Amino acid sequence: MSEHIDVAKVENSPLRRVRSVDDFCRRYRLGDEEKNRLTRLFGSFATEQELLTNATRAPVFR
Repeated sequence: MSEHIDVAKVENSPLRRVRSVDDFCRRYRLGDEEKNRLTRLFGSFATEQELLTNATRAPVFR
């Protein structure tokens, strides 16, 4: 089954914003190892959707 996608809605989505990997890691409190991995994967900048789907975070236990 296919569905029509409105390009204007997709282009204006907040997930399409380009963000700095450094700022993203700082905002989501990711460690240096994860920051280095994302930088090697994408370079200095990537879309927020790419960063959110590829970032891994260690679980925080009490």
